[in-house]
Amino acid sequence: MTVMTPAPIDQEDEEMLVPQPDLVEGPQPMEVVAQTGNAAENQQVEDPQTSKFVWRIENFSRLNTKKLYSESFVVGGYKWRILIFPKGNNVDHLSMYLDVADSATLPYGWSRYAQFSLAVVNQIHSKYSVRKETQHQFNARESDWGFTSFMPLNELYDPGRCYLVNDSCVVEAEVAVRRVVDYWTYDSKKETGFVGLKNQGATCYMNSLLQTLYHIPYFRKAVYHMPTTENDIPSASIPLALQSLFYKLQYTDTSVATKELTKSFGWDAYDSFMQHDAQELNRVLCEKLEDKMKGTVVEGTIQQLFEGHHMNYIECINVDYKSTRKESFYDLQLDVKGCRDVYASFDKYVDVEHLEGDNKYHAEQYGLQDAKKGVLFIDFPPVLQLHLKRFEYDFMRDTMVKINDRYEFPLQLDLDREDGKYLSPEANRNVRNLYTLHSVLVHSGGVHGGHYYAFIRPTLSDQWYKFDDERVTKEDMKRALEEQYGGEEELPQTNPGFNNTPFKFTKYSNAYMLVYIRESDKEKIICNVDEKDIAEHLRERLKREQEEKEIKKKEKAEAHLYTVIKVACDEDLVEQIGRDIYFDLVDHDKVRSFRIQKQMPFNLFKEEVAKEFSIPVQFQRFWLWAKRQNHTYRPNRPLTQMEEAQTVGQLREVSNKVHNAELKLFLEVERGLDLRPIPAAEKTKDDILLFFKLYDPEKEELRYVGRLFVKGMGKPMEILMKLNEMAGYSPDEEIDLYEEIKFEPHVMCEPIDRKLTFRASQLEDGDIVCFQKSLPVESSQQFRYADVPSFLEYVHNRQVVHFRALEKPKEDGFCLELSKLHTYDDVVERVAHLLGLDDPSKIRLTSHNCYSQQPKPQPIKYRGVDHLSDMLVHYNQTSDILYYEVLDIPLPELQGLKTLKVAFHHATKDEMSIHTIRLPKQSSVGDVIDELKTRVELSQPAAELRLLEVFYHKIYKIFPANEKIENINDQYWTLRAEEIPEEEKNLGANDRLIHVYHFTKETAQNQMQQIQNYGDPFFLVIHEGETLAEVKVRIQKKLQVPDEEFAKWKLAFLSLGRPEYLQDSDIVSSRFQRRDVYGAWEQYLGLEHSDNAPKKAYTANQNRHAFEKPVKIYN
Repeated sequence: MTVMTPAPIDQEDEEMLVPQPDLVEGPQPMEVVAQTGNAAENQQVEDPQTSKFVWRIENFSRLNTKKLYSESFVVGGYKWRILIFPKGNNVDHLSMYLDVADSATLPYGWSRYAQFSLAVVNQIHSKYSVRKETQHQFNARESDWGFTSFMPLNELYDPGRCYLVNDSCVVEAEVAVRRVVDYWTYDSKKETGFVGLKNQGATCYMNSLLQTLYHIPYFRKAVYHMPTTENDIPSASIPLALQSLFYKLQYTDTSVATKELTKSFGWDAYDSFMQHDAQELNRVLCEKLEDKMKGTVVEGTIQQLFEGHHMNYIECINVDYKSTRKESFYDLQLDVKGCRDVYASFDKYVDVEHLEGDNKYHAEQYGLQDAKKGVLFIDFPPVLQLHLKRFEYDFMRDTMVKINDRYEFPLQLDLDREDGKYLSPEANRNVRNLYTLHSVLVHSGGVHGGHYYAFIRPTLSDQWYKFDDERVTKEDMKRALEEQYGGEEELPQTNPGFNNTPFKFTKYSNAYMLVYIRESDKEKIICNVDEKDIAEHLRERLKREQEEKEIKKKEKAEAHLYTVIKVACDEDLVEQIGRDIYFDLVDHDKVRSFRIQKQMPFNLFKEEVAKEFSIPVQFQRFWLWAKRQNHTYRPNRPLTQMEEAQTVGQLREVSNKVHNAELKLFLEVERGLDLRPIPAAEKTKDDILLFFKLYDPEKEELRYVGRLFVKGMGKPMEILMKLNEMAGYSPDEEIDLYEEIKFEPHVMCEPIDRKLTFRASQLEDGDIVCFQKSLPVESSQQFRYADVPSFLEYVHNRQVVHFRALEKPKEDGFCLELSKLHTYDDVVERVAHLLGLDDPSKIRLTSHNCYSQQPKPQPIKYRGVDHLSDMLVHYNQTSDILYYEVLDIPLPELQGLKTLKVAFHHATKDEMSIHTIRLPKQSSVGDVIDELKTRVELSQPAAELRLLEVFYHKIYKIFPANEKIENINDQYWTLRAEEIPEEEKNLGANDRLIHVYHFTKETAQNQMQQIQNYGDPFFLVIHEGETLAEVKVRIQKKLQVPDEEFAKWKLAFLSLGRPEYLQDSDIVSSRFQRRDVYGAWEQYLGLEHSDNAPKKAYTANQNRHAFEKPVKIYN
């Protein structure tokens, strides 16, 4: 097992996704964000210690705990345990993690690294076990790691899938622990001459492909020669973004970010956290580049490098007729399953298929003929891309699986072997199709995710390199070739003296894409690429970027020598209050900022301020800001002369008890009548500096009007005329005064008694006084917010909410300005009013999932939350989106009902209708049937109905009439109602009721035949001694199949997915004697015939988030 180790993450450029195991509801990336790499050759590495732990969980379906831990087990001297959420961690999947068992007792700063796989074992067919592999650096913050969406709950709990047998579930963990010394100081450029690519979240699949393309110099040169201009923006131009990326890979010393490139693809952050298939991206990217190269000097490069041609042919055996079709390819898909190596896959590719019997070929003029069909190659491209089919569809499990079988590939590939057996007659035999291996792209993990990296030898020398996101290491040939063949690996025995069986495990790391370069073309392909191939404007742009990066790097390195001083003044308060902010005085991120050496005397800094603000030094007085206990931030006191004589660094330490690189100051400047600066008066202990805001209820406007020094023993009455002057009011205007005390978590703004002294009102330096005109009681009714406290309360709680119709979750609907304090009723009333709906209780709301950017699966219950703020919060994030539905009945009434979708199949007509049945939750299945009878057309008035549970075209259950409907789940299963045939009501003692299902045998990519059920399953009564021929007559009549069509059907007895074909003379009832624990649906009479119905997505599962997006490049 190749064990990987996390590389350092540059926090400045990359955001790290940290899982919150009890919280994450949305999609997690399918690979770990901490980049992984292999130990460099010169590092001291201990052998990994690996162990396997098996956990059998009894009574699994009856577990009523949210989460469950296994016993602890020890690997590498560390204690581990498995953590599962049997009903999912806020998702409809089983959630499973590896947990550090003793994390609570470990010393501060502990950390440990492990590569591990988790599995749910299929107890009948072990090859269908679900297994996922990942790796992680565990620490106190991330003491568990794994998969929130491990496998769908409907698969896990489906008894036919065999994950639960006798209600027990078997979980396995394989854990490899490795300690790597001196990891963080590794320098890829210094050690190898190459740099890596940063991972944006789940983009390692893209990184491995980009490195492979970059190391094809002819391709890189063509990208450099694509025309771009200095006015282009990389994030909006794929050619420029790729040029920029390649240039940085060639000339910079540190790993390169890919954000500009993915932005040029039109991807958002969510796309970067979706892991896709590198093969798919390769095709899409090459198509896009081919299109962008049209009409330029490099037009046709993609075809010249990667395009080959093959010929599909059909040749009749008995008549002189041959049909051929020439097709181009950019890559070849080779089978892995059933093939030992690349040559075996090519043999299979050109295998001749014989068309005979029922499968004869219809040749023009000659009718149906025996023929042979196949593929031969006309020419191969200079760069041959081989995609190994490691992933294939498993029809039994209705899911994709990964093929980890051993599969060998040679260093030199001879496609002229055996006298050109792969070549068509018109192929040019003068071209020597001898190829040498250039790169091996590897996938480590399972079908649902994992990690991608590449082994490349850029100059086709004997030296290989491993490109694993940010980390590049030198590797030998064995590591690049043999260790990527896949298959099984044997762990060394821990006690060789004992006769214990070696522990074998499947290698989940293996090659999935190979790139070969033709020997005769390698001089042309592995060409020299230097600066003259790069456009001048591109060199200049990237040189500027590099210089800016160096400056930032230098600033970062010298940060400890500098401090940042932020200076706010009256103009900032005027500019910001009432626009950007309402509470406190200023947003310090929007005031002037100075980066000053800590050793500079503060008096010298004042000269810098004089230049910037045009305020001479003698007129400047600086105040320190302080954070108060109530979380407000106010000017606290002026600097003393002694403090101003200190250095900037000493002053910052005085001002900040907590570690903070910034010094925040308020610049007080007094001005005369001509508005010119004048010296500030000496401040005494009795002087209090107050700041004033004016509120206008008519305009609903708050603004800063100035500041005053008042005497502590003075009274507000004494400054009323001055305040009126500041407001522009007449001197005798009646005004009300309020103190703005705090705003978190609630607003506190209280009237000031104008007759009390400022000291008695507990006013101090930096306090804020808000004032407004006094309003008569009668006129205050005409304003929404008549006084300062009500306006500040409104501002603090106002929230603009974007409402979207639930059925169109991506489309903006309308916006409403609401208050976070609005109750559930307030919100639905406002929505109903806007929609013109009389009854607000018919509005149903659903919250927004900030992670998936989708509606949450469950709607908000009627009055299920107290306030709007509760509707908008999603764990530690707040959204401004809500989804709405207009119901046909009030929500409280709907919540008391159970809604079921029932498909009714008519007894005599080939008709099916869907009915939505709503009944009180305590109703029974019998009540559903009674309701259905009032809506459907029956074949006769006395007909009896039954309700079935159908899943993937099999009948799993007949519901008893007395079963309560509250627990019936129609989200995954289809509920089917049908009439009970008369013959079933009068079963004889030896009659049997059997399941009959339609099926086809489809050939999977591994050439194995897979059973695929489809269509509508049904029951059939078979009588003792009845032959297949007699049963067929009844089936044909029931299904109304024409004779000609029915003659092609084959009938088989199937048990656990294996067909046993029956002859007309066979006694059918003899096959259905056994009763086994897996349920009746595992034994059935199968009707094999072609599925002529149009293919459509299976819609039983209405889960909104069940589909993975394809790779798309939008620009």
